[in-house]
Amino acid sequence: MAHRVTLIPGDGIGPELAQATRRVLDASGVAFDWEVVEAGEAVMAEHGTPLPEQVLESIRRNRVALKGPITTPVGEGFRSVNVTLRQALGLYANVRPARSMRGLETRYEDVDLVIVRENTEDLYAGIEHMVGPDAAESIKIITRAASERIARYAFEYAVANDRRKVTAVHKANIMKLSDGLFLEAARTVAAEYDGRVEFEDRIVDNMCMQLVQKPDQYDVLVLPNLYGDIVSDLAAGLVGGLGVAPGANIGTDAAVFEPVHGSAPKYAGQNKANPTALMLSGVLMLRHLGEQSAAERVEAAIRDVIADRRHVTYDLGGDAGTSDFADAIIDRLSSVPVATRV
Repeated sequence: MAHRVTLIPGDGIGPELAQATRRVLDASGVAFDWEVVEAGEAVMAEHGTPLPEQVLESIRRNRVALKGPITTPVGEGFRSVNVTLRQALGLYANVRPARSMRGLETRYEDVDLVIVRENTEDLYAGIEHMVGPDAAESIKIITRAASERIARYAFEYAVANDRRKVTAVHKANIMKLSDGLFLEAARTVAAEYDGRVEFEDRIVDNMCMQLVQKPDQYDVLVLPNLYGDIVSDLAAGLVGGLGVAPGANIGTDAAVFEPVHGSAPKYAGQNKANPTALMLSGVLMLRHLGEQSAAERVEAAIRDVIADRRHVTYDLGGDAGTSDFADAIIDRLSSVPVATRV
C-alpha cells in the first residue's frame, strides 16, 4: 500500500530539489502517493498568506510531509512559514543529525551527532512588542511540560537508536529561572533512564567550544529552541555545511521533513543546487514511515555518490547538475538486487 505524503516544493531552488528527491524516493522500491501543495512567496498574491489553510489540512490528513526550503524575510514581511507550521501542527521536536561523509573536505572524520531541539516555545514563540519607539522586547517562555516532553523524546531516541549519552544544553548559570527550569526538567527525565543512557549537561557557550574541539565526545544533544537552532547549524558546519544537513519536525499527530538551508532564489531554475539535504530528510521520512531497509539503501547510495565525487554539484566540488546528481543516486539504487528491497 502506498504511503500518502504531502509534498511542499517550496521557493527558489525548492521545486528543483523536491523533484530530484521525489525521483530518488520513488526509485527506492517504496510506493508513494504524493499530494503536492504550494506554500511560500509564490502563493502570497493569490491567498494573502504564505501558508494557506489547505496546506495545513493536507498535512493533518496525511500526517507526513516533505517540504522544500521556503523564503523567510529578514526583519520584515511575513512570519516564518517553518515556525508557523511547527506551532500550528504541534511539531514539538526538531531533530537534526550531523554525521561525517566520505568525499567532503572537513576538519573532522568521525562526527556523529543528533541535535534534538524543542520546537514550540522559548524566544521563537514570537511574543514580542515595541517598548516605545526605540526599544523592542521579546519574551522567553520555558515550561516544565514542554521541557520534559523534549527531554523524554531525546532519551527515547537514544534508547531506540543505541545512543550512549544525552547532553542537556542551557544557560542556567545566568537565566536561572527559565533555563534553570529546562535543566531541572531534563534532570528529572534523565533519572528515569539511569543505567540505560548516560546524562550530562553543558552551558551553551562552552558547548559550542567543546563541539569544535572534540565533537567525538558527544552524542545526542537536547536544547531549548533558540540554542538548538544555533548549535544545529554549528554541527552542520562540522560535517560539510547546510547543504548536507537534513531535518525532521516531529509531533504527536504529524511530521514534516525538510532541509535546513534556505531557498537561494538567485540559483533558482539553474539545475545546479545540491539536493543532498532534502534527500537525507527523505531518508529520515522513510525511517519514520517504518521503511528502514529503503532508508538504509537510499542513504548508502547518496553517500556512495558523494564519496565517488564524479557526479556531485558545484558546492561539493563537482560540476553535476541537480538532476545529474539524482540520476547517479538512482543508478546506484538500481544496482541493488530487487530481492533486497522491501
